[in-house]
Amino acid sequence: MPQPDPTQRRRPGFAELFASLPVAVVVVDPEDRIAHANALAEQLLNLSERLMVGQPIGSMLPPLDYARTHDGQGLAVYDTEIATSRGGKIRVDFAETPIADHDGWRVITLHSASNSRRLGHSVDRAAGARAAVGAAAMLAHEIKNPLSGIRGAAQLLGAGELTTLIVTEVDRIAALIDRMQDFSDTRPLPLASENIYPLLGHARRLALAGFARGITIEERFDPSLPPAMINRDALLQIIINLLKNAHEAVRDVPDPRIVLTTAYRHGITISTAPGRPRHMLPIEICVFDNGGGAPADIADHLFDPFVSGRREGQGLGLALVDKLMRDMGGIAQYGREGTPEMTVLRLLLPRAAA
Repeated sequence: MPQPDPTQRRRPGFAELFASLPVAVVVVDPEDRIAHANALAEQLLNLSERLMVGQPIGSMLPPLDYARTHDGQGLAVYDTEIATSRGGKIRVDFAETPIADHDGWRVITLHSASNSRRLGHSVDRAAGARAAVGAAAMLAHEIKNPLSGIRGAAQLLGAGELTTLIVTEVDRIAALIDRMQDFSDTRPLPLASENIYPLLGHARRLALAGFARGITIEERFDPSLPPAMINRDALLQIIINLLKNAHEAVRDVPDPRIVLTTAYRHGITISTAPGRPRHMLPIEICVFDNGGGAPADIADHLFDPFVSGRREGQGLGLALVDKLMRDMGGIAQYGREGTPEMTVLRLLLPRAAA
Protein backbone atom coordinates (compact mmCIF):
# COMPACT_ATOMS: atom_id res chain seq x y z
CA MET A 1 0.00 0.00 0.00
CA PRO A 2 1.48 3.43 -0.89
CA GLN A 3 2.55 5.54 2.05
CA PRO A 4 0.97 9.01 2.38
CA ASP A 5 3.14 11.89 1.23
CA PRO A 6 4.24 13.82 4.39
CA THR A 7 4.01 17.10 2.48
CA GLN A 8 0.28 16.49 1.94
CA ARG A 9 -0.57 16.15 5.61
CA ARG A 10 -3.23 18.51 6.87
CA ARG A 11 -1.82 21.76 8.16
CA PRO A 12 -2.94 22.89 11.61
CA GLY A 13 -5.89 25.27 11.56
CA PHE A 14 -6.48 28.44 13.54
CA ALA A 15 -8.16 26.63 16.44
CA GLU A 16 -5.23 24.24 16.87
CA LEU A 17 -2.61 26.99 16.60
CA PHE A 18 -4.51 29.27 18.97
CA ALA A 19 -4.98 26.51 21.54
CA SER A 20 -1.29 25.58 21.55
CA LEU A 21 0.14 29.10 21.97
CA PRO A 22 2.61 29.10 24.90
CA VAL A 23 1.01 32.19 26.45
CA ALA A 24 -2.46 32.96 27.78
CA VAL A 25 -4.41 34.83 25.06
CA VAL A 26 -7.88 36.41 25.16
CA VAL A 27 -9.48 37.98 22.06
CA VAL A 28 -11.90 40.86 22.72
CA ASP A 29 -14.49 42.19 20.26
CA PRO A 30 -15.52 45.85 19.68
CA GLU A 31 -18.28 45.50 22.33
CA ASP A 32 -15.66 44.61 24.95
CA ARG A 33 -16.84 41.00 25.06
CA ILE A 34 -14.61 37.93 25.00
CA ALA A 35 -14.61 36.22 21.60
CA HIS A 36 -11.90 33.59 22.16
CA ALA A 37 -9.67 32.31 24.97
CA ASN A 38 -6.97 29.68 24.56
CA ALA A 39 -6.07 26.78 26.84
CA LEU A 40 -3.51 28.69 28.91
CA ALA A 41 -6.01 31.52 29.48
CA GLU A 42 -8.50 28.93 30.73
CA GLN A 43 -5.88 27.56 33.10
CA LEU A 44 -4.70 30.96 34.35
CA LEU A 45 -8.23 32.35 34.89
CA ASN A 46 -9.63 29.03 36.10
CA LEU A 47 -12.55 29.27 33.65
CA SER A 48 -13.43 27.38 30.47
CA GLU A 49 -13.61 29.21 27.15
CA ARG A 50 -17.28 28.22 26.90
CA LEU A 51 -18.06 30.19 30.07
CA MET A 52 -15.95 33.18 29.03
CA VAL A 53 -17.14 33.68 25.44
CA GLY A 54 -19.71 36.47 25.25
CA GLN A 55 -18.94 37.81 28.72
CA PRO A 56 -17.70 41.40 29.20
CA ILE A 57 -13.93 41.42 29.55
CA GLY A 58 -14.32 43.54 32.70
CA SER A 59 -16.18 40.72 34.44
CA MET A 60 -13.29 38.31 33.82
CA LEU A 61 -10.40 40.75 34.17
CA PRO A 62 -11.30 43.94 36.05
CA PRO A 63 -9.91 46.99 34.19
CA LEU A 64 -6.51 48.14 35.39
CA ASP A 65 -6.52 51.56 37.05
CA TYR A 66 -3.72 52.75 34.77
CA ALA A 67 -5.08 51.17 31.58
CA ARG A 68 -7.00 54.32 30.77
CA THR A 69 -3.80 56.32 30.39
CA HIS A 70 -2.61 54.55 27.26
CA ASP A 71 -2.85 56.14 23.81
CA GLY A 72 -4.87 53.57 21.86
CA GLN A 73 -1.78 52.00 20.30
CA GLY A 74 -1.49 49.17 22.79
CA LEU A 75 -0.76 48.79 26.46
CA ALA A 76 1.89 46.86 28.38
CA VAL A 77 1.91 46.56 32.16
CA TYR A 78 4.65 44.47 33.71
CA ASP A 79 4.63 42.55 36.99
CA THR A 80 1.13 43.55 38.07
CA GLU A 81 -1.41 41.84 40.30
CA ILE A 82 -4.89 41.29 38.81
CA ALA A 83 -8.00 40.07 40.62
CA THR A 84 -9.94 37.39 38.68
CA SER A 85 -13.67 36.73 38.59
CA ARG A 86 -13.21 33.69 40.83
CA GLY A 87 -11.84 35.84 43.64
CA GLY A 88 -8.22 34.86 43.14
CA LYS A 89 -5.26 37.05 42.28
CA ILE A 90 -2.65 36.47 39.60
CA ARG A 91 0.67 38.23 39.06
CA VAL A 92 1.30 38.70 35.37
CA ASP A 93 2.84 40.76 32.60
CA PHE A 94 -0.25 42.19 30.86
CA ALA A 95 -0.22 43.32 27.21
CA GLU A 96 -3.12 44.57 25.09
CA THR A 97 -2.69 45.03 21.32
CA PRO A 98 -5.18 46.24 18.67
CA ILE A 99 -5.79 43.86 15.75
CA ALA A 100 -4.76 45.55 12.51
CA ASP A 101 -7.59 46.35 10.06
CA HIS A 102 -10.26 45.26 12.57
CA ASP A 103 -11.49 48.34 14.43
CA GLY A 104 -12.23 47.70 18.08
CA TRP A 105 -10.85 44.15 18.11
CA ARG A 106 -7.85 43.51 20.33
CA VAL A 107 -5.73 40.74 21.81
CA ILE A 108 -4.82 40.49 25.49
CA THR A 109 -1.87 38.34 26.55
CA LEU A 110 -1.05 37.34 30.11
CA HIS A 111 2.44 36.07 30.96
CA SER A 112 2.87 34.61 34.41
CA ALA A 113 5.30 37.04 36.07
CA SER A 114 6.88 34.23 38.07
CA ASN A 115 7.99 32.62 34.80
CA SER A 116 9.23 35.75 33.04
CA ARG A 117 12.23 37.96 33.45
CA ARG A 118 10.61 41.01 34.95
CA LEU A 119 11.07 44.49 33.62
CA GLY A 120 10.11 46.03 36.94
CA HIS A 121 12.25 46.14 40.05
CA SER A 122 11.60 43.26 42.39
CA VAL A 123 11.76 43.49 46.16
CA ASP A 124 14.98 41.48 46.02
CA ARG A 125 16.66 43.98 43.71
CA ALA A 126 15.55 46.93 45.84
CA ALA A 127 16.85 45.14 48.94
CA GLY A 128 20.15 44.50 47.15
CA ALA A 129 20.44 48.19 46.30
CA ARG A 130 19.83 49.16 49.92
CA ALA A 131 22.47 46.65 51.03
CA ALA A 132 24.95 48.18 48.57
CA VAL A 133 24.24 51.66 49.95
CA GLY A 134 24.93 50.44 53.48
CA ALA A 135 28.07 48.59 52.45
CA ALA A 136 29.41 51.60 50.56
CA ALA A 137 28.88 53.96 53.48
CA MET A 138 30.45 51.51 55.93
CA LEU A 139 33.49 50.78 53.77
CA ALA A 140 34.07 54.45 53.00
CA HIS A 141 34.14 55.25 56.70
CA GLU A 142 36.00 52.18 58.00
CA ILE A 143 38.55 51.61 55.24
CA LYS A 144 39.31 54.79 53.33
CA ASN A 145 40.84 56.74 56.23
CA PRO A 146 43.26 53.91 57.19
CA LEU A 147 44.22 53.60 53.51
CA SER A 148 45.35 57.22 53.49
CA GLY A 149 47.55 56.50 56.48
CA ILE A 150 49.07 53.43 54.83
CA ARG A 151 49.77 55.40 51.65
CA GLY A 152 51.44 58.21 53.57
CA ALA A 153 53.57 55.81 55.60
CA ALA A 154 54.68 54.00 52.44
CA GLN A 155 55.78 57.27 50.85
CA LEU A 156 57.83 58.12 53.93
CA LEU A 157 59.81 54.89 53.42
CA GLY A 158 61.30 56.42 50.31
CA ALA A 159 61.47 55.31 46.69
CA GLY A 160 61.65 51.61 45.95
CA GLU A 161 59.90 48.78 44.19
CA LEU A 162 57.95 47.61 47.27
CA THR A 163 56.93 51.18 48.14
CA THR A 164 55.62 51.70 44.61
CA LEU A 165 53.70 48.42 44.85
CA ILE A 166 52.09 49.45 48.16
CA VAL A 167 51.09 52.88 46.84
CA THR A 168 49.70 51.41 43.61
CA GLU A 169 47.59 48.83 45.45
CA VAL A 170 46.32 51.38 47.97
CA ASP A 171 45.29 53.68 45.12
CA ARG A 172 43.51 50.78 43.40
CA ILE A 173 41.53 49.94 46.55
CA ALA A 174 40.72 53.62 47.11
CA ALA A 175 39.38 53.87 43.55
CA LEU A 176 37.13 50.87 44.21
CA ILE A 177 35.84 52.50 47.39
CA ASP A 178 35.14 55.69 45.40
CA ARG A 179 33.01 53.66 42.99
CA MET A 180 31.11 52.10 45.87
CA GLN A 181 30.44 55.53 47.33
CA ASP A 182 28.34 56.30 44.25
CA PHE A 183 25.73 53.98 45.79
CA SER A 184 25.60 55.94 49.05
CA ASP A 185 24.50 59.18 47.38
CA THR A 186 20.75 59.23 48.04
CA ARG A 187 20.16 62.83 46.99
CA PRO A 188 17.50 63.23 44.26
CA LEU A 189 18.96 63.66 40.79
CA PRO A 190 18.05 66.96 39.11
CA LEU A 191 16.07 66.04 36.00
CA ALA A 192 15.35 68.10 32.91
CA SER A 193 13.80 67.74 29.47
CA GLU A 194 16.62 66.74 27.12
CA ASN A 195 17.18 65.63 23.55
CA ILE A 196 19.06 62.35 24.09
CA TYR A 197 20.76 62.26 20.67
CA PRO A 198 23.65 64.66 21.47
CA LEU A 199 24.40 62.54 24.57
CA LEU A 200 24.33 59.29 22.59
CA GLY A 201 26.58 60.80 19.93
CA HIS A 202 29.04 62.05 22.54
CA ALA A 203 29.16 58.65 24.29
CA ARG A 204 29.73 56.91 20.95
CA ARG A 205 32.60 59.27 20.02
CA LEU A 206 34.24 58.76 23.41
CA ALA A 207 34.02 54.99 22.98
CA LEU A 208 35.43 55.02 19.44
CA ALA A 209 38.28 57.30 20.49
CA GLY A 210 39.17 55.13 23.48
CA PHE A 211 38.25 51.64 24.63
CA ALA A 212 36.25 50.68 21.49
CA ARG A 213 38.79 51.92 18.94
CA GLY A 214 38.68 49.79 15.81
CA ILE A 215 35.17 48.43 16.46
CA THR A 216 32.14 49.64 14.52
CA ILE A 217 29.29 50.96 16.65
CA GLU A 218 26.18 51.00 14.44
CA GLU A 219 23.37 53.50 15.03
CA ARG A 220 19.71 52.68 14.46
CA PHE A 221 17.76 55.67 15.69
CA ASP A 222 14.12 56.68 15.64
CA PRO A 223 14.38 60.22 14.22
CA SER A 224 11.05 61.32 15.74
CA LEU A 225 11.89 60.52 19.36
CA PRO A 226 10.62 63.26 21.73
CA PRO A 227 12.69 64.70 24.61
CA ALA A 228 13.19 62.52 27.68
CA MET A 229 13.16 63.52 31.36
CA ILE A 230 16.74 62.71 32.41
CA ASN A 231 19.88 63.80 34.17
CA ARG A 232 22.50 64.44 31.46
CA ASP A 233 25.55 63.33 33.47
CA ALA A 234 23.83 60.20 34.78
CA LEU A 235 22.61 59.08 31.35
CA LEU A 236 26.03 59.74 29.79
CA GLN A 237 27.68 57.62 32.50
CA ILE A 238 25.12 54.84 31.91
CA ILE A 239 25.65 54.73 28.13
CA ILE A 240 29.45 54.71 28.49
CA ASN A 241 29.19 51.87 31.04
CA LEU A 242 27.01 49.83 28.68
CA LEU A 243 29.29 50.46 25.70
CA LYS A 244 32.28 49.36 27.80
CA ASN A 245 30.44 46.18 28.77
CA ALA A 246 29.58 45.53 25.12
CA HIS A 247 33.21 46.06 24.11
CA GLU A 248 34.37 43.58 26.75
CA ALA A 249 31.81 41.05 25.51
CA VAL A 250 32.94 41.22 21.83
CA ARG A 251 36.66 41.59 22.43
CA ASP A 252 37.37 37.98 21.38
CA VAL A 253 34.56 37.65 18.81
CA PRO A 254 35.79 37.18 15.18
CA ASP A 255 33.33 39.74 13.75
CA PRO A 256 32.53 42.09 16.67
CA ARG A 257 29.32 44.12 16.46
CA ILE A 258 27.88 46.78 18.76
CA VAL A 259 24.57 48.41 17.88
CA LEU A 260 23.07 51.47 19.57
CA THR A 261 19.31 51.88 18.99
CA THR A 262 16.42 54.09 20.07
CA ALA A 263 12.67 53.64 19.78
CA TYR A 264 9.37 54.95 21.10
CA ARG A 265 7.40 52.22 22.88
CA HIS A 266 3.70 52.99 23.19
CA GLY A 267 1.87 51.84 26.27
CA ILE A 268 4.77 50.71 28.48
CA THR A 269 3.72 51.33 32.11
CA ILE A 270 5.95 50.10 34.92
CA SER A 271 6.52 50.61 38.62
CA THR A 272 10.20 51.39 39.12
CA ALA A 273 10.23 50.20 42.73
CA PRO A 274 7.92 48.49 45.23
CA GLY A 275 5.23 50.87 46.45
CA ARG A 276 5.80 53.45 43.73
CA PRO A 277 2.99 54.36 41.31
CA ARG A 278 3.16 53.14 37.72
CA HIS A 279 4.01 55.58 35.01
CA MET A 280 4.76 55.61 31.30
CA LEU A 281 8.30 54.77 30.12
CA PRO A 282 8.12 55.10 26.33
CA ILE A 283 11.69 56.26 25.58
CA GLU A 284 13.83 53.21 24.78
CA ILE A 285 17.62 53.08 24.36
CA CYS A 286 19.31 49.74 23.64
CA VAL A 287 22.93 48.61 23.41
CA PHE A 288 23.27 45.33 21.48
CA ASP A 289 26.40 43.20 21.10
CA ASN A 290 27.11 39.85 19.48
CA GLY A 291 29.08 38.47 22.41
CA GLY A 292 28.18 35.30 24.26
CA GLY A 293 26.01 36.92 26.91
CA ALA A 294 25.95 36.38 30.66
CA PRO A 295 26.16 32.89 32.17
CA ALA A 296 22.67 31.46 32.64
CA ASP A 297 23.07 31.09 36.40
CA ILE A 298 23.55 34.84 36.94
CA ALA A 299 21.49 36.29 34.07
CA ASP A 300 18.57 37.15 36.39
CA HIS A 301 20.89 38.87 38.90
CA LEU A 302 23.15 41.02 36.72
CA PHE A 303 21.89 44.25 38.25
CA ASP A 304 22.54 43.06 41.81
CA PRO A 305 25.67 44.49 43.46
CA PHE A 306 28.84 42.35 43.28
CA VAL A 307 27.45 40.02 40.57
CA SER A 308 29.65 39.83 37.46
CA GLY A 309 30.01 37.50 34.49
CA ARG A 310 33.72 38.32 34.15
CA ARG A 311 36.40 36.82 36.35
CA GLU A 312 38.03 40.22 36.81
CA GLY A 313 34.72 42.07 37.16
CA GLN A 314 33.74 43.79 40.40
CA GLY A 315 29.97 43.59 39.85
CA LEU A 316 29.42 47.32 40.34
CA GLY A 317 28.94 48.65 36.79
CA LEU A 318 25.45 47.34 36.08
CA ALA A 319 24.40 47.81 39.70
CA LEU A 320 25.25 51.51 39.33
CA VAL A 321 23.40 51.63 35.99
CA ASP A 322 20.35 50.20 37.78
CA LYS A 323 20.58 52.78 40.60
CA LEU A 324 20.96 55.74 38.25
CA MET A 325 18.08 54.55 36.08
CA ARG A 326 15.83 54.24 39.14
CA ASP A 327 16.92 57.71 40.27
CA MET A 328 15.66 59.03 36.91
CA GLY A 329 12.38 57.14 37.19
CA GLY A 330 13.38 54.54 34.59
CA ILE A 331 14.49 50.92 34.48
CA ALA A 332 17.23 48.78 32.94
CA GLN A 333 16.76 45.27 31.53
CA TYR A 334 19.04 42.52 30.24
CA GLY A 335 18.04 40.03 27.55
CA ARG A 336 19.07 37.92 24.56
CA GLU A 337 17.18 38.69 21.35
CA GLY A 338 17.15 38.32 17.59
CA THR A 339 18.42 35.84 15.01
CA PRO A 340 21.32 35.35 15.33
CA GLU A 341 20.95 36.00 19.04
CA MET A 342 22.53 39.13 20.51
CA THR A 343 22.84 40.50 24.02
CA VAL A 344 20.73 43.60 24.68
CA LEU A 345 20.85 46.04 27.58
CA ARG A 346 17.60 48.00 27.39
CA LEU A 347 16.88 51.33 29.08
CA LEU A 348 13.33 52.66 29.44
CA LEU A 349 12.90 56.32 30.43
CA PRO A 350 10.00 58.74 30.98
CA ARG A 351 9.06 61.21 28.29
CA ALA A 352 9.37 64.88 29.15
CA ALA A 353 6.11 66.76 29.59
CA ALA A 354 4.97 68.49 26.42
